[in-house]
Amino acid sequence: MVRIFDVSLPITPGGALWPGDPPTVLEPWWTVAKDGGGNVSELRVGTASGTHVDSPAEFFEGGSGVDQVPLEALLGEVFVADATGFQGEIGPEELERLGIEPGTSRLLIKTSNSERWRQDPTAFFDDYVCLAPDGAKWVVERGIKTLGVDALEVEVKGAPGHPVHRLLLQNDVVIIEGLNLSEVGPAVYDLLCAPLRIVGAAGSPARVLLLEKRAEVSRS
Repeated sequence: MVRIFDVSLPITPGGALWPGDPPTVLEPWWTVAKDGGGNVSELRVGTASGTHVDSPAEFFEGGSGVDQVPLEALLGEVFVADATGFQGEIGPEELERLGIEPGTSRLLIKTSNSERWRQDPTAFFDDYVCLAPDGAKWVVERGIKTLGVDALEVEVKGAPGHPVHRLLLQNDVVIIEGLNLSEVGPAVYDLLCAPLRIVGAAGSPARVLLLEKRAEVSRS
């Protein structure tokens, strides 16, 4: 039987958010007890809440929204690389040591961030492991078209001009942020990532599943 790993953070009031982003609110609209019929709630949630997908519209005026993210980037084989021993910003040297298979087009990077999500999936921490600008260049040069990270941001907090985001997005790399990879090891999986089809939105929360495919791989 194929094992399925849900690597998404929960969307819940009080859940993990970037500081200053709109909080998640879930309020009853209709209830069985009061109104009869069924239970219907109103949901208010930021486009970068929990596990989410970024689109060019987040950083480029007139950029395409999350509803235009190519579906082939969100479905198919994905390589999970184990970078749990690294701290700070990950650059080309570190990426070269992760055993990323040639021809990989979808990549998820597991770091010590994931263990922190395991301990508290609603906490925010700003000393997260992330991608350096030259690491983003390495990703682009290797032809990787989908990049997932286990922090709420792919680059260091407060990076002037958001160079990592801009470099990846302008080269058509789809960014998935806020993954919890604590339960998966380095291996090839089948990826299913489903952001909401919100027309023109800069991003969207997403449910992300990994289906076990074959044995784990070793870091070189």
